[in-house]
Amino acid sequence: MPMPGKQPERRPAGELEAGVMAALWAASGPLSPGQVQRSLGTSLARTTVTTILTRLYDKGVIGRERSGRGFAYFPLQDSHGLTAQRMHRELDRDSEREVALARFVDQLSDDDERLLRELLEAGDQ
Repeated sequence: MPMPGKQPERRPAGELEAGVMAALWAASGPLSPGQVQRSLGTSLARTTVTTILTRLYDKGVIGRERSGRGFAYFPLQDSHGLTAQRMHRELDRDSEREVALARFVDQLSDDDERLLRELLEAGDQ
């Protein structure tokens, strides 16, 4: 319980978004904000969940469809696709793409470098 005069500790937005995404990925279909709230099993207010869903929708990470007077939300990609999208977005922000890619490759483990080579070679065929 928070002390009088103190704000409860806030969770980082990324953590909240990750929780909402996990709930959407686990669902068998689109979820309303109330359904997402219940699946999270936390004390988050429905308005907070709706705000997170709206931000994810605005970022193009999730889609939505009309459901009654509101919306039901669904993921547009699986978690691996989302990771790839983030990697592309970061590369697009860097004015020196070649340098960023070179540093990324330099920092790969031997196993990841081997895997990347195999994937690149398989794509050329």
